[in-house]
Amino acid sequence: MIGQSVLAAIVSGAIVFAGLGTASAQKAEPCLGASLEVTGPISHMGLAVRIGVETALDEINEKGGVLGQKLKWVYYDDQADPAKAVDNARRIGEKDNCIAMIGGFRTPNAMAIRQPIAEMGMPWVGVMSAGTKVVEWDKNDNKWMFRVSMKDRWVGPFLAENALKRSAAKKVGLLYEATAWGQGAVADVEAGMKSHGAQLVGKETFNLADQDMSAQMIRLRDAGADTLIYYGVDREAGQILRSGERIGYKPKIVSAWGITATLGKTAGPLAEGVVVAGTFAWTGDLTPRAKTVWERMKAKFNLESPAALVMPSGTADAYDAVYVVTEGLKIAGAFDRAKLRDALYKVKYQGIVANYNPAFEPTQERHDAILPASYKLLVFHQGVLMPIEQTPYAKGM
Repeated sequence: MIGQSVLAAIVSGAIVFAGLGTASAQKAEPCLGASLEVTGPISHMGLAVRIGVETALDEINEKGGVLGQKLKWVYYDDQADPAKAVDNARRIGEKDNCIAMIGGFRTPNAMAIRQPIAEMGMPWVGVMSAGTKVVEWDKNDNKWMFRVSMKDRWVGPFLAENALKRSAAKKVGLLYEATAWGQGAVADVEAGMKSHGAQLVGKETFNLADQDMSAQMIRLRDAGADTLIYYGVDREAGQILRSGERIGYKPKIVSAWGITATLGKTAGPLAEGVVVAGTFAWTGDLTPRAKTVWERMKAKFNLESPAALVMPSGTADAYDAVYVVTEGLKIAGAFDRAKLRDALYKVKYQGIVANYNPAFEPTQERHDAILPASYKLLVFHQGVLMPIEQTPYAKGM
């Protein structure tokens, strides 16, 4: 009945969460859940979330947990499939009765679970999915979707600014995947370019698993683009680099964070100098706390070096997100979803990525905890994704 009443309100145009009281007031279990990419071509993304979440939970549970309870962790494989993500969210919210969900990677999956999350009245805290409409949802006032991650409405201008800095001719093109994430970012990038008095000289898209990007690269080359903004993941990024090599075209690339440390291995020397937006790097100089966290991760997951953390920003965001949720539970004083949601607006916490002060505010825009001031640039140097300021590419900043 809860789902039907919410659906009826949305269909009628009313911005109302009718009937949520029963679902949100129920006593939830001390459990965090997730729908992750556990298997398939981007399973490394699911692992990146797990590393951050499980490390934080170990620390918290070793100190007695929260509200006298140790927190459990359950996750299910969605293989990057939005339909499976919806099924997993239902299972976590209804069968497992978890107090909250912690992210996943793909924006299409996050967008698919917005409605079930609203119907169940369960907080969701994203740690990677950067699509603007994951949180700033047109259909309602979005009481339940939060994010400790980047947001494309802020990332687009960040990438545009840095691409223009690196473009000798001030001619920048855009390459984006044909998904909700890639398509949704186009307007954000264009707005960022406009704010700097410029416009894209070309826009090209591609499908997931495309093998040859030569046609797109030829058109961008002929348009004069010496720098490209990229929205996609490692697999297609490798194909773009190889296609560019075949036609003798090597533009500078400034990418959203779909590119991970994996590209340094799969693309080899072609990845050198590719710039990637992020929030954190484990390969650079670390604070004492971050060093301690890294040592825990290294031991628990048998990691050889910080370079083995393929999605460094996402892992750090996941770690911080768990602490933000647990601080919210302390304020809420109960494993009650509605009380936790309200408490998240009061959380003040110094994380390893940012100082969350407060973590969130009761507006759609500020259901995002990491502000643009905390965005960073990473770059591939000698096969490793490094903080750009610690590489020869810093001079291009």
